[in-house]
Amino acid sequence: MTQLPLTAIPPDIVSAADYERYAQHYIEAAAWAYLQGGAADELTLAANCESWSSLKLWPRVLSDVAHGHTRCTLFGDALAHPIVLAPVATQRLFHPEGEVASVLAAGVMGGVAVVSTQASFTLEDVATQAHGPLWFQLYWQGGRAETLELIKRAEAAGYRALVFTVDAPVSGVRNREQRAAFSVPSSAAQVNVKTLTLPTLEQGMSAVFDGFMSLAPTWDDIEWLIQQTHLPIILKGVLHPKDAKLAVAVGAAGVVVSNHGGRVLDSALATFDVLAGVVSVVDGAVPVLIDGGIRRGTDIVKALALGASAVMIGRPYIHALATAGALGVAHLIRLLREELEISMALTGCKTLDDINVDVLY
Repeated sequence: MTQLPLTAIPPDIVSAADYERYAQHYIEAAAWAYLQGGAADELTLAANCESWSSLKLWPRVLSDVAHGHTRCTLFGDALAHPIVLAPVATQRLFHPEGEVASVLAAGVMGGVAVVSTQASFTLEDVATQAHGPLWFQLYWQGGRAETLELIKRAEAAGYRALVFTVDAPVSGVRNREQRAAFSVPSSAAQVNVKTLTLPTLEQGMSAVFDGFMSLAPTWDDIEWLIQQTHLPIILKGVLHPKDAKLAVAVGAAGVVVSNHGGRVLDSALATFDVLAGVVSVVDGAVPVLIDGGIRRGTDIVKALALGASAVMIGRPYIHALATAGALGVAHLIRLLREELEISMALTGCKTLDDINVDVLY
């Protein structure tokens, strides 16, 4: 039996790790396996977190950083900090107010949240509760007409950007989730989309190649999509520099270096390991964001030093949501922002623009 979410923050919650420790008491066992699990042997999942610790910061002393700040601008929106809430599906699994609570917290804290196609509230209902800019995460809906319908709904609801997830045309082999016999309950149903109808497979045909991948988008679809909307389109799930170069060439407004939280292809590179290569190829043409294993303000400094414009967090804010709803998510964002400020001050960085490779050893 899980506990009811907290209405006040306990004094021993002082980091993202503390929210993870608390959250297991507020999330059902099968849903916990779904949230925490990765693909197959979870090698990439583990590498995402472990890789950040391999990079060391080089402190500077006696720097004049008085009146510094963490403000930034992303895709036309002025934000108080570079911490973006990544798209996470079916958030009513973790708290009754789900996505509504998450976007409320993001807005109150001066940031931006990305609402998943697979949200458990309609994208319109989430937008009406927002106190800040929202981006909409888009999954290809099996065809252009169906995908365009979802885009037009996001435009009409006031979303400011589209985050197109490109790294999961087929789901990863999530053994931990399978062992827990997880399925999405009706209370957290994905209300924005209909279930895709796969082609009829004849004997000997592949469910992957002849089924899921026959409905998957290609670069031609990305070019078409960019022509259909005035919203900036950010491609999420880019790891290879050649794909980053193609993204810029077809007109993407940004890329997110991501491996889907280690949930799709196990043994894929950790995002930390490829960030510098993607930044180099993009060469300032568009912003580069990154997710995967961000747990501390020091991780944010390292990401920005390697050339990222901002970071996304996923599991950490779901841990906070499950523990204490919108209050928990807002508190987590505050903790990470304060850690970022301390790390900036101690490496001699007054603003985000001052963070560069000189802070790295």
